[in-house]
Amino acid sequence: MSAAPAHIPESLVPLAVPIDDLVVYHRNPRTGDVDAIANSLRANGQYKAIVVNRGTHTGRPNEILAGNHTWTAAQQLGWEQIAATWVDVPDEDAARIAVVENRTSDLAGYDSELLADILEELPDLDGTGYDQTALDKLLDSRALPATIDLPSDGQGTGAMAKLEHLQWGYLQWSTTRVQITAAEVETLNGIYERFLAESRTDLGFGWHLLQEAHTETAEAPG
Repeated sequence: MSAAPAHIPESLVPLAVPIDDLVVYHRNPRTGDVDAIANSLRANGQYKAIVVNRGTHTGRPNEILAGNHTWTAAQQLGWEQIAATWVDVPDEDAARIAVVENRTSDLAGYDSELLADILEELPDLDGTGYDQTALDKLLDSRALPATIDLPSDGQGTGAMAKLEHLQWGYLQWSTTRVQITAAEVETLNGIYERFLAESRTDLGFGWHLLQEAHTETAEAPG
């Protein structure tokens, strides 16, 4: 066997086998996004081994029970080797392994806010399985800040004055999204409307914000 390629880390090198020696599971019920997996392999390499059944009991040698789409993606990338661990089980056990590998993934969930935070901290989204559209949806799912209660406004109403802590808006560029207050939203809206009226297009508005000093503040809503 030739030397292990760079996409297989040193810890998995002893498990590397010729990729063409393996075959996919004959009844895999899972459909996967092979292109997304290929992107991950290209960016991250192989960070966990696939699981292969030797086939002594099934009569189907070298059949992949877990990692069928990883193997397919690796083939598309032209890999000659892939890291694999081995079992030697009959048909019933092979089916259980193939099914549970997929089912446990289905049952898992996410802390969406934490996931969004992690993705925002990365320099780019390569190899994560996420694109900017998917990240935007995660960012939009963040919970709104709670309304806070303030003491009576002193006007003799006897009622609690209510104030929205943040009445929402965002500034966003690339994967960075910054929360802004209601007053900032109103100010930006005013600047944007004037720019649009003068330019009849919003092309160049970001550059306008960066280059021009804006000191005006929005008038309070009537």
